[in-house]
Amino acid sequence: MRGPGFLALVLLCIRAVPALAAPPAGPSRPADKGCAWEKLSDPSLGLEAWVERCDYGFRKIDFLVKDGSLAIRYSDGGAPERLVDVLDLLPGESEKAGIQRLLATRTPKALAARCVVAPYRGDKAPPAGVERFTFEPDAAYRKELDAKASPDGDIPEPPCGEWGESFDGIQYFEAQPSSGSRKVLFVRVGQDIPLFDEETLRLLPQR
Repeated sequence: MRGPGFLALVLLCIRAVPALAAPPAGPSRPADKGCAWEKLSDPSLGLEAWVERCDYGFRKIDFLVKDGSLAIRYSDGGAPERLVDVLDLLPGESEKAGIQRLLATRTPKALAARCVVAPYRGDKAPPAGVERFTFEPDAAYRKELDAKASPDGDIPEPPCGEWGESFDGIQYFEAQPSSGSRKVLFVRVGQDIPLFDEETLRLLPQR
């Protein structure tokens, strides 16, 4: 007969297993005029997203999976544009350590040495279970950039490369630690409200 100590140990183990977040019931905002929401779920990519299919008459817009990313496609020409990259973590690697590694391999070494991974500070907090990060100048580099800032308010180049903070649109890395996935996202929201729902992106558990 097992005693109270055994029951306490079982309960402790149950609590130690992270609860997987429930899939979003739907998009977080109404569709734009001429558009309709649809759910795109791709197990091979490891991502589920609400995206808008739009028909403006002269132009149709939809989404597809291409080269490890969620991409937007316009009917009137041009190659699909990557908006959400799905990036692999190494075995045993934490989300933050993985983001640091991904940035280091995609940023010139001298520039990466002057930048740090930091929580992304947007207009509102991320959804429950979601962590967002950016690559921003360290204190000394920030001071140097502030001293060189254009008095005319010109938009400067991204100080930490194309994967870091941007003054010309919103972009960030996103981790979902309780998802059961071994991936992180790089999300390009852009300047306007995007035609995908950045608030309900869902990394699918690894099989």
